[in-house]
Amino acid sequence: MNGGPPPLDVDDEPELDSVFTAVSSPVRRDILLRLADGPQRVGDLASRYAISLNAVSKHIKTLESAQLVTRRIQGREHLLTANPHSLLAAMAWMRRYEQFWNERLDALTTLLETPEPPTGATP
Repeated sequence: MNGGPPPLDVDDEPELDSVFTAVSSPVRRDILLRLADGPQRVGDLASRYAISLNAVSKHIKTLESAQLVTRRIQGREHLLTANPHSLLAAMAWMRRYEQFWNERLDALTTLLETPEPPTGATP
């Protein structure tokens, strides 16, 4: 077992920061879930939330800056499409820590399941 997860490529950090910032909001996560069903108009999305169109637009801009959503303008309509590819770096980062913690927890389980020698016994 190693001492920690593999080092992170520093070049990935700004991308990771923007993705984790984007998915930190329940509204933005819900927008991503709705876009997983296919492209939607900004107005249609905004109508589903008890917040202003301006507030929804700010959430969408955060998703766009993280490259989780792309916008296509057709006349007066703004169509949004999910871009799940941007989640790959975040998923890879989480997998590093998943492996690290699984190894640590397995070692702890082994330690806890190992019977202790009787008191006063000599090896």
